[in-house]
Amino acid sequence: MEYMSQEGYDKLVAELHQLECVDLPQVREAIAEARDKGDLSENFEYHAAKREQGRLLSRIRFKQRVLANARVLDTTRLTAESVQLLCKVEMTNMANNSRMAYTIASPHEANIREGKISVKSPIAEALLGKKVGDVVKVQVPAGMLTLRIESICLGG
Repeated sequence: MEYMSQEGYDKLVAELHQLECVDLPQVREAIAEARDKGDLSENFEYHAAKREQGRLLSRIRFKQRVLANARVLDTTRLTAESVQLLCKVEMTNMANNSRMAYTIASPHEANIREGKISVKSPIAEALLGKKVGDVVKVQVPAGMLTLRIESICLGG
């Protein structure tokens, strides 16, 4: 079971709809056109379209599995007392006094450009359950980070 926000769930549903109702019919049409051109053994367009169809069907099955196991979190039941999924955490890197803020998101919603890190990332795993003022040591690929939690708020 994977917990996620309503926004993330809706985005996955829209992506699945796009794949099933727009992209897949286009690929099937391309296969039919390529098949009409004759000899399939040396027909590059046919083989490329078949590969694309396989890739799309794989993505569709993956998204269907994610949605089947997804549970939308009831944000009214969340509190900002400690770090948890869908919380925005502001912290200070104790080594250089730089501040950073991340929202803890499901792996399917993680996007560093939007400031959303996966709940399964080393930083998020170290922060889960901690409170404002706690100092956390995190092993990351670049070395050991020491972070102090400055604030926790809901809704990212």
